[in-house]
Amino acid sequence: MELGSVSAAHGSVESGTMAGVGKCILVTGPPGFYSQEIRQGGERVGFEVVTLDGRRARLASSTISSPESRQWPAVGKYKVDIASFESLVLPELKIREETGLFIVDEVGKMELFSSYFFPAILNILQSNIPLLATAPIPKFGKDIPAVVRLKNHPGATIFTLDKSNRDAMKDRIYPQLAGMLLKP
Repeated sequence: MELGSVSAAHGSVESGTMAGVGKCILVTGPPGFYSQEIRQGGERVGFEVVTLDGRRARLASSTISSPESRQWPAVGKYKVDIASFESLVLPELKIREETGLFIVDEVGKMELFSSYFFPAILNILQSNIPLLATAPIPKFGKDIPAVVRLKNHPGATIFTLDKSNRDAMKDRIYPQLAGMLLKP
């Protein structure tokens, strides 16, 4: 997961509007895009969150077996380290006057184990700061309720990527994102 805020100084389109509060571009598609995996000996053993300035924290691991980790929620074979995730992520999602754009990869099942993460995303949507986020596609026809809520937000435009359209889709996403950043 990569996330951060960008200082103001420095598929298909499914629905949505781009005006006013809650400007959001939501990118979805098959898993694997932009995720930071942790690998040992060629095998994926976890995931980490990475800020735009390079700071990292563990999100989930299949190799930790401490007494504390036995209490962590799990997604498949991975134990989710909520405290590590929150210590890095939540400060990055605070609304600041100098922030011109929030980037979050991703609003997914592991991240949503944090009871503070999705409220922080909703707080961003209530501000006038644009959000560029990724979200997983539904598995077995079931979508994550928080992701559905994000997709249904009136300020959201959804781009669905796949192997056949991902290169062309950047030409559709970029102008919308640039337009969001140019508006006060």
